[in-house]
Amino acid sequence: MAIFSKLFHKLCYKIIILLAFLLTEIIILIRKLKSSSYTGPITTKKYLRFIEEKNPTICYSKKSSKLLKLKPPRHVECTLCLSEFMEGEKLRSLKCQHTFHRDCLDTWLKDYCATCPLCRLKVVSDDVVSQHRELRKQADSNGNGEQLTYFLAVLRGGNTLQS
Repeated sequence: MAIFSKLFHKLCYKIIILLAFLLTEIIILIRKLKSSSYTGPITTKKYLRFIEEKNPTICYSKKSSKLLKLKPPRHVECTLCLSEFMEGEKLRSLKCQHTFHRDCLDTWLKDYCATCPLCRLKVVSDDVVSQHRELRKQADSNGNGEQLTYFLAVLRGGNTLQS
């Protein structure tokens, strides 16, 4: 009877290992299928193109500073990088009349917050922002596959889990 008990325990142990292996293989397969069929609602490139449509890039010149209502000395510099606007630089002026270097503002809108850095007026709608951030979160969470890969390697090797 003791022999059958040991044999039964070994069999149960092997079945549990097999089920865990199959489950992780299924999870990996589902993740691969999801990631290959899901192109993402808004990539960073599309997001920046959307910002460009709403707030077009302008080239700075002394003449354009009057049109933009930039009043010295306070508004002749980008309040994000604190550099003065130079002739020919690309700027982006928001609906709130705040003006920044295009690259400085795009980085702010893309990485930090979708509002004006000074007055917090929304530059991009919440829907667009959430779709863009969802895609970024998904890209960040794809690293979790490494944990599954390690787990599968351990299961396939078998000798580190068995006593």
